[in-house]
Amino acid sequence: MENKHLHIVCMDVPYPVDYGGVFDLFHKIRCLHEAGIKVHLHCFEYGRGEQPILNDYCAGVNYYTRHEGHKGFSHKLPYIVCSRSSARLLDNLLQDEYPILLEGIHCTYLLNDERFDKRRVLLRLHNVEHQYYRQLYRCETSLLKKMYYLHESNLLRGYEQKIADKVPILAVSEKDRAEYEKEFGAKDITVLPVFLPFEEVHSKEGTGCFCLYHGNLSVAENEQAVIWLLKHVFQSLELPLIISGKDPSARLTRLVAQYPHVCLIPNPSEEEIQDLITKAQVNILPSFNCTGIKLKLLNALFNGRHCVVNENAVQATGLETACHISNNADALKELIGRLHTEPFTEEDIRLRKEVVSGLYNNEENTRKLIQWIWPDSPSL
Repeated sequence: MENKHLHIVCMDVPYPVDYGGVFDLFHKIRCLHEAGIKVHLHCFEYGRGEQPILNDYCAGVNYYTRHEGHKGFSHKLPYIVCSRSSARLLDNLLQDEYPILLEGIHCTYLLNDERFDKRRVLLRLHNVEHQYYRQLYRCETSLLKKMYYLHESNLLRGYEQKIADKVPILAVSEKDRAEYEKEFGAKDITVLPVFLPFEEVHSKEGTGCFCLYHGNLSVAENEQAVIWLLKHVFQSLELPLIISGKDPSARLTRLVAQYPHVCLIPNPSEEEIQDLITKAQVNILPSFNCTGIKLKLLNALFNGRHCVVNENAVQATGLETACHISNNADALKELIGRLHTEPFTEEDIRLRKEVVSGLYNNEENTRKLIQWIWPDSPSL
């Protein structure tokens, strides 16, 4: 695809692909590159380091320092936005007239700059952020962090209202699209499913030998989900359970040690977590947060056997029929107990393919994205 250049502004360095938030970022860049788009990547680096592999997919990569701590705070702008303000980024983007894709509310500082008023800019919405931060507030136990999450949620609500009609928006789920239309009156908003590393369902037939919960364990919501599972489900359901993910707290480590049938695997490699998902009999992924789309659930659906969730994890995602849904501890115990001995069949795999392959087709979604960015181009 000749002479199509695109600036992408990312809230974080999108490699390695080791947490949910960067799956969509990296694989979108990869798919656009494979479609012939020349991607000019701009990302904020605050701990992940510069990643040479990104040069294989991008015409250029620029890194910017995030203003962490008090330097990133503002009384008017949310911290996730203000801490990613950069004069150098704006200057770089003004060197040409290429369209700009902003990855997340985090990267929208330039929408407050009139120099970009006539530029083709699109916003990729990762979450209804003010709702997400309100739910983080409810899950957090630290008083200081609770105060921060509540303050950020309040700022984000006003900010999201302000920018909801400034540029075209690409939401990750139907639920987020509907929320933006209802709450903020957004008119130019559509759904673009997340981009994934998996092109097809690789779930295995047969029976695994353990239950699995995986996720970023340093996130309060995920820790809360694990603690709830331990205390309300696996306290009396003595089936083998593996909990695996990034940076579990000392508190969680101590709690897991009290359950002889539960094993904690901290900081697994990408290969290790994929191996666990493939071998598990039941992937258990309840959520206390009903915004966005759960990448860990998609991973389990493409690569694992039975998936057990609550309504929060799948509401308005189109994935409901691919999962077993239960919303209370007693029903969950009964469901897991039954599925633990129920083989995953060829028919289960066929039904799952019908659900996920239509929605999460990288090639088709790349074509749609290119058409949205360059609406006047001939149909691809």
